[in-house]
Amino acid sequence: MKKSILLLTAVASLALASCQNFKKGEGGLEYKFLKDNGGEKAVGGDVIAMDIVVKTDRDSLLASTYDLGLPQIAPIMPDSLMQQAGAYAGDNNTILKMLGEGDSAVFKLNLDTMAARTGQPKPEFADKYIEYTIKVRKLFKRGNLTDSVLFEQVNQYYLAQMEGLKKAEEGKIASYIEKNKLQPKKTASGLQYVIKEEGKGANPVVGDTVVINYTGALTNGKIFDTNDVELAKKNNKFNAMRPYEPLRVRVGHTPVIPGWTEGLQLLKKGSKATLIIPSVLGYGERQQQSEIPAYAPLVFDVEIVDIIAGPKGEPAAPTMPQMQIPNQAPVN
Repeated sequence: MKKSILLLTAVASLALASCQNFKKGEGGLEYKFLKDNGGEKAVGGDVIAMDIVVKTDRDSLLASTYDLGLPQIAPIMPDSLMQQAGAYAGDNNTILKMLGEGDSAVFKLNLDTMAARTGQPKPEFADKYIEYTIKVRKLFKRGNLTDSVLFEQVNQYYLAQMEGLKKAEEGKIASYIEKNKLQPKKTASGLQYVIKEEGKGANPVVGDTVVINYTGALTNGKIFDTNDVELAKKNNKFNAMRPYEPLRVRVGHTPVIPGWTEGLQLLKKGSKATLIIPSVLGYGERQQQSEIPAYAPLVFDVEIVDIIAGPKGEPAAPTMPQMQIPNQAPVN
């Protein structure tokens, strides 16, 4: 029995090691195919739509298209421009040319080669390589197509992906509410809110300054901003250059998303609440860097620390979805 167990263990270890082996490519590039769909590979002039996760050799996540729900669209450099653009064997362009529609693979881009061939210093956030895990959703073949025809194909594909995100928003909100067993109130604009602790006094109005603690997250629970320093550190959102103190928002004047302007006026001093903000009251179709996807509903846990009466009668500034996320907004 012991021999059998040892034999099985040895076989399993060998299989695991085999799965983990990377092949050597040009310029120190290492790669491992997870799936080779057997189709035509990309060439210069083609365009790839892909899901991609970028990590360092220190296992730090740099970027992921899965967080945004949209593929990255990457044109492949034509051969005629490679030398002029400083491309080299083993670079990102080399990686893309190894892939076809339906393929998935892991690549390790050699940073020593990159520094030597480009004259650029190695990035401080990695040591030997940057790792790309890529899954190709769609390959657009250039062939004899004109620029305008190829662009139209890619654009129509991207718009269809955006429409999918838009249609999924209502389901994300419903799932969040059900998962957290909430019974929110809903305003005419579509804002939903739950008051967890009711405060006292009058509600703020346009012109008043509301002092708040807050945490902003997506409906999947991923935090993108908070003024709670411990929570920021725990979720890798800590920024030593910003103060972690209550935020001051002058209602109708500080440039924040419409959901905040409306939501803050529903809460008295001392209130603690959750605001569930649909994208139409947030950032709409505008992706915010790598933090907030297009058509993303937002969830804010807020605490009203104080309400400071302001001058009345001043016209409110236009509230625009493209304004910054709260921790970047000016403080009055």
